[in-house]
Amino acid sequence: MVKVAQFGRKLPQSLLIYSQGKDKVEECPCASERSLFCFLFLCTQLRAMTKLSVNINKIATLRNARGGSVPDVIEAARRIEQYGADGITVHPRPDERHIRRTDVYELKKAVTTEFNIEGYPSEDFMSMVLDVRPHQVTLVPDPPDAITSNAGWDVVGHGDFLRQIVSRLKAAGIRVSIFLNAEPQLVAPAAATGTDRIELYTESYAVGYPLNKEEAVRPFVATALAAQEHGLGLNAGHDLSFENLHYFASQVPGLLEVSIGHALISDALYWGLENTVSLYKRELQTV
Repeated sequence: MVKVAQFGRKLPQSLLIYSQGKDKVEECPCASERSLFCFLFLCTQLRAMTKLSVNINKIATLRNARGGSVPDVIEAARRIEQYGADGITVHPRPDERHIRRTDVYELKKAVTTEFNIEGYPSEDFMSMVLDVRPHQVTLVPDPPDAITSNAGWDVVGHGDFLRQIVSRLKAAGIRVSIFLNAEPQLVAPAAATGTDRIELYTESYAVGYPLNKEEAVRPFVATALAAQEHGLGLNAGHDLSFENLHYFASQVPGLLEVSIGHALISDALYWGLENTVSLYKRELQTV
C-alpha cells in the first residue's frame, strides 16, 4: 500500500510517496505534471486494506471435545499470525464451552498483532477484559446459553446501559465496537453510546448472497455510509466465508476489519491452515 509522505508548497508541486517495504521516499511518477487531478487520483488509490481477524473459538471447541491441550489454542494463534492474519478474536462464554478464561490471559501474552475479545458485558466479563486490556472489545447482546451470536444490539432500548459500559472500557484505553444489525437508523443511537466502531452482523448477507448478492449487500452499504457520517469505524462478522467475502469487502465502504472463524477454520480442514489464511487475505487484498 502506498501513502503520501510529503507535499511541496504549491499543491501538488512535489508529490513524494513511500512504498511499504522500501526504505526510501520516491518521487511520484506524476509529480512533474503538477496537476490537482493527478493528486486527487493518487488519493483515490490510498484505500486501506480491510484487516482479517481470525476467531479461534472452533479450535478451542475441538480441544475441549477431547480434553487436554490438543490442539494447542495458543500455538494456533501464533501460527495464524505468522501466516498473515492481522488479529486474533475470541468469544469466551460463561460455560467455557470453547475459549476458557485462562486462554484469554495466555493469548494476551502471546498475540503480537491485534487482540479482540467479544462478549456480553456482564460484570464477570468486564472484570476480565479490564484486567487483560485487549486492543478491542466487541460488545454482543448474547444471552449466556446462546450457541452463537444471532442479532445486534437494541441500541435504543439499551442505550444507557451501553453508554456506561463503553465509558468504562474507553477509560481503560480499550477500543470499543458494538455488534449491530445492518439498519442505518440504528447508527445514530449507536454513536450516542460513545463507541469507536460498530460491527455489522452479516448473517443476512451470507444467507442472501447466493440468491441476489446485490440485494443482500444493499443494507450493509447504507449502514456503512451512515457510520461514516457519524464518525464511526466499521467492522463486520458472522458467516462471512471464502465464497462471499470478496464481494462484501468490495461493496461496503470504509470496512476496517472482518472477524471470521467458523468458515475459515472449516476450510482449513481441507486446504490447510496456512493456505487458508493466505487465501482469505488475498480476497481482501484484491478488493
